[in-house]
Amino acid sequence: MAQSRQPHDQPGVASVGQGLVLLDGPDGVAIALTPHAAEATGNSLVTAAGQARNETRPSPPAKSG
Repeated sequence: MAQSRQPHDQPGVASVGQGLVLLDGPDGVAIALTPHAAEATGNSLVTAAGQARNETRPSPPAKSG
C-alpha cells in the first residue's frame, strides 16, 4: 500500500557551497543544483505556488438580494 504524504508547511533553506546551490528541505531532503538549475527551479516554484494559491483560495460569499 502506498504511503500517504502530507504537504509540508516549512520552507526549504538554500545556501551556497563550492559554486553550487544547496537546498535543505523537510524530512532530510537535500539536493545540490547548478546556479542555472537552481534559478529555473526557483522560477518554477514561484509560478506553481501562485497557481496553487489560486486553486485553494476560498470563493467569496454570495451576495444576497
